[in-house]
Amino acid sequence: MRKFGAVLTLMAILAMIVAGNAGAATKGIVIDGSTTVGPIAKSFAAYFTKKYKVPVTVSESGSGNGAKSLINKSCDIADMSRSMKPQELAAAKSKGVNPVQSVVALDGIAIVVHPSNPVRSLSEAQIADIYSGRITNWRQAGGPNFPIVVIQRESNSGTQETFKDLVLKKAKVVRTAETQASNGAVKNRVSQTPGAIGFLGLGYVDSSVKKVAVNGVFPSVVTVKNRTYPLSRPLFMYTNGRPSGMVAKFVDLPKTPEGQRIIKELGFVPKY
Repeated sequence: MRKFGAVLTLMAILAMIVAGNAGAATKGIVIDGSTTVGPIAKSFAAYFTKKYKVPVTVSESGSGNGAKSLINKSCDIADMSRSMKPQELAAAKSKGVNPVQSVVALDGIAIVVHPSNPVRSLSEAQIADIYSGRITNWRQAGGPNFPIVVIQRESNSGTQETFKDLVLKKAKVVRTAETQASNGAVKNRVSQTPGAIGFLGLGYVDSSVKKVAVNGVFPSVVTVKNRTYPLSRPLFMYTNGRPSGMVAKFVDLPKTPEGQRIIKELGFVPKY
């Protein structure tokens, strides 16, 4: 009986080890945050799941919500199109979270207009004047006699925050500006509105909208990488502490040839 009991105990222990290993193998990675970084994260997730058989969940609730998810320990990776703010870092520290930043790609915030708009270039000052309401007609910016429809992102957007920091400085966006919830929504609105102006992550630009040069420089892989395009920026993935295991493999994908291929195919710019 003692031998039989010992065998049962050993079998139970083995079962627990097997179950634990199975759980470790199938434990997924949870990602939340920026809609700009979203396409990269989703493409990485598809590649990663196929190669490592690890499920990856990607949500696009905005950079601000990505930061909150990391602080609340409800995600493994926070996608952000801006750096974490001092108050976010302080909130993280108060909850025992240590945000570590990794650059996933480079991006340019593209200023876009309707394809029928003949305007090819705007200065940073003109863009600031349009978004603050000092310029209200395209005629004032070298275009046709047509009212300008200003399109912006929601306040939780990292792209909105970066645009305001780079272009508007201390100025406020005009009250009549329309707010859209994502890069895709901005693109759709501009593509359907002859007088509209908006801004997008470079990877979202297609033939439905027209890129405008800023200070005479068009956003491209070359001008973003060498930083001659004025509205260039890095895109980030944040983790709680230095990543390890599968999370580290995911965050390090931009350093691999396959990761760089994915980034290029999506219209963004590899850093490495």
